[in-house]
Amino acid sequence: MNALSPIQIQLERSKGHARASFALRDGKIRLVDLAQRGSAKAIVLDGCETVFLNTSGGLTGGDVLDYRLSLGEGVRMTATTQTAERVYRATDGVAQISVAMEVGAGGHLDWLPQETILFDRACARRRTEITLGEGASCLTAETVVLGRAAMGETVKTLDFHDWRMIRRGDRPLHLEALRLNDARLRPSAAGLADARALATVVLVAPDAADALAPVRAALTHEDVRAAASALPGRLVIRLLARDGWPLRRQLAEILTCLRRAPLPRVWQI
Repeated sequence: MNALSPIQIQLERSKGHARASFALRDGKIRLVDLAQRGSAKAIVLDGCETVFLNTSGGLTGGDVLDYRLSLGEGVRMTATTQTAERVYRATDGVAQISVAMEVGAGGHLDWLPQETILFDRACARRRTEITLGEGASCLTAETVVLGRAAMGETVKTLDFHDWRMIRRGDRPLHLEALRLNDARLRPSAAGLADARALATVVLVAPDAADALAPVRAALTHEDVRAAASALPGRLVIRLLARDGWPLRRQLAEILTCLRRAPLPRVWQI
C-alpha cells in the first residue's frame, strides 16, 4: 500500500483595491473617478468625506489592501476608515497595506483612519505616502493598538513595519519609520514599556506651529503620556497609553482642536 501524501491546504487570501478622485467643478467638490475591487470599498459622504473599508473583516499573512485618493486643486476632504483595521495571526506570509494620497495645489486633506489593532503573531507591512501640491496642507493621525485589553488579549510575538511619508513634490516634509517586534514589546526603556497603544498626529500647514500651545493645553488625560513639538510648517504630537480607550479619547480632543470641527461621523466616540 502506498503511503498517503500530506494534504495540501490552500488558504484563501483577500485582495482589495479602492481608488477615488475628486475635483472642484463650479465651486463644488465632484467625484470624478471611483474604482474598487475585491475587499476594498470607498464610500463618499456629503461630497467632502471619503470612508474606506475592508469587507474581509481583517488581514492576515498574504492579504493585500490598497487605498488611493486624489484631490484636485483647491479640494478640501476628510478621509477615514469605517472601523478599526485588524491584523490577525499570520500562519505564513505577510499582510501588505498601502495608502497613496495626492492633494492638489491649495487643497487640504485630513487622513484620519481609525485604529489598527495588531493581534499576537501578526505580520504586516504598511506604507503610507501623501504628496502635497503647492500650498496644499494635511492633517494625519495613525493609531496602533496591541490586542484588545477588554478581551484580556496580550501580544507577545509581532512583526510590524510601518513606513509613512509626507512630501511636497519630491521634497520630503515628514518621515516616520516604525518597527514593532518582540524586542520592542519588552518592558524596557528601549521598548514600549507598559504601553499597548500609541499614536502619532502630524499637521503640515504654514501656520502649524500656531497650534502648539492649544494642543499642549489639551494634553490633560492622566492615563496618556503625550508630547507635542513644532517646527516651521509642521506640528507633531505623539501619544502612549496602556489601553486604546483613554488614548482614543485624548486623540479625539486633539483632532477636534486642530480641525475646529467635529470628528468624522464614523468615529462615533
